[in-house]
Amino acid sequence: MLTTTGPYQGYLYAYPHKTAYRPLSPRPALREVWAEEDRTSLFLYLHVPFCEMRCGFCNLFTRTGASRSLASAYLDALARQAAAVQDALGEASFATAAFGGGTPTYLTAAELSRLCDIAERFVDLHAVPLAVETSPATATADRLTVLAERGATRVSIGVQSFIDAEARAVVRPQRRADVEAALDRIRAVGFPALNIDLIYGIDGQTPDSWLTSLNAALRWEPEEMYLYPLYVRPLTGLERRAADWDDQRMLLYRLGRDHLLANGYEQVSMRMFRRRGHADAGTAYCCQTDGMVGLGAGARSYTTDLHYSFEYAVGVPHVRGIIDSYLRETRFDVAHVGFVLDDEERRRRHLIQSLLQAEGMRRAPYAARFGTDAREDFPELADFADRGWLEETPETLRLTPEGLAHSDVIGPALISARVRALMDAYEVR
Repeated sequence: MLTTTGPYQGYLYAYPHKTAYRPLSPRPALREVWAEEDRTSLFLYLHVPFCEMRCGFCNLFTRTGASRSLASAYLDALARQAAAVQDALGEASFATAAFGGGTPTYLTAAELSRLCDIAERFVDLHAVPLAVETSPATATADRLTVLAERGATRVSIGVQSFIDAEARAVVRPQRRADVEAALDRIRAVGFPALNIDLIYGIDGQTPDSWLTSLNAALRWEPEEMYLYPLYVRPLTGLERRAADWDDQRMLLYRLGRDHLLANGYEQVSMRMFRRRGHADAGTAYCCQTDGMVGLGAGARSYTTDLHYSFEYAVGVPHVRGIIDSYLRETRFDVAHVGFVLDDEERRRRHLIQSLLQAEGMRRAPYAARFGTDAREDFPELADFADRGWLEETPETLRLTPEGLAHSDVIGPALISARVRALMDAYEVR
């Protein structure tokens, strides 16, 4: 039975979360891990764990103030890892690629070119969709030009708020004029897709100021927008905040959702909105069934049975220690830390990765993959239906608009007892 004290229990962007990963013993060889996998439609991800500043809400695997020598050494290690992983994979093809972080554009133009060279050991970046994350301070003309010339098709910029005081409230010192200049540069370079991230639930934010930020973003007619509720997480700059502001976040969520729907956008998930008429990246990649190859400290990789990465941390000393260890790593041909999925976890992941999307989960592919019906496999779905959060047809299981609004309850509620125990036992560092 679902029990909840509010609509914001946690953002389940991947399942299982890295806090459920543990050191693997023995460490399996990547050649064996990938030997029986379908390698015809993979996702290539390169992680750059550097930022010019640490936002107050951020719990990503990143560090600030990295020197150019550290960035160069990191790219050296990334190239060594790429060579080892390429050898282990053998023949493989990729349907999509992304550079994330951190802030990939913390790297200079020359370093970004080198990052692209490393990625192109695996795939022609002009042949697949390539998404890159950036920030207002690092979205410089020379960096953006390199990315465009190397095939980037989507640039995502974390703005969070166009109100300077609200940006400062989430420990993100920036000026609106600088944000707008960065957006002008992105549009001038001409990427096919622009995504703008905004946050609701900030101290001092009102419905009027939220609409101000939404309308400011709409001036650039972004192909995509992500609206994130503010979360206060351990070891982040806002951790001391104690106020309960669920009602405010839900009010602003509904306001933002309805405003975007009225201004030509469709809802893809609780957070993601896409401009109507703008097709998605056109990739053949399917997150429920296809594999992911992650490179870099902080990157994760997926196979059917194993999710793996390096150590995870949030606190500054531990993140720096893990990056330093990555620079010295000599065994990139094995998986170090991970989680082995049994049949139940594979079913659960398929359900979660599908149900939290607005289009819902098609029952036939699930049945073809697992030989059962998801509704029977997960009786807890009845509770969501009783609350008016889930609609069922013979073809699909789909969240209602109210269900999408409660995605951050539904996702955590579907975490298995095994994964929940591992997450609860994990010491956040």
